Amino acid sequence: MAALATTFETAFLHTLTVAEDDIDFMGHVNNLVYLRWAAEMAERHWQAVTPAEMQAAGLWIVLRHEIDYHRELKLGDAVELRTWIDPVKGVRCPRHVDIRQAGADKPSARVLTLWTYMDTGTRRPKRLPADVRALFGM
Repeated sequence: MAALATTFETAFLHTLTVAEDDIDFMGHVNNLVYLRWAAEMAERHWQAVTPAEMQAAGLWIVLRHEIDYHRELKLGDAVELRTWIDPVKGVRCPRHVDIRQAGADKPSARVLTLWTYMDTGTRRPKRLPADVRALFGM
């Protein structure tokens, strides 16, 4: 398994193309789509790094989203999404998602989401277990 990156340069990467369903009445990517992409990136990254038995033991819940919009994306644009996490503080896990047109030197949007890890049995927040921290290089 790959360790989780903590910087943009080594972050988990996913690419996509802006689809018609992503576009709003103004002709660019709808603000809610950026939020969906951020949530999907967290899930993709979790599934790519974490074995199935660890995935079954815990789940992630959003505490807070912050989105800064910088440049619009339009139908057919190739998009690069990168995600990485900052060090966990207690039960709070800050995850960044950088969304930009492929090859661009500046982002179209940046998302910071505070997540909390929950035990699937108790449905209560808990500190990130040591084995999960190790997978993510923490």
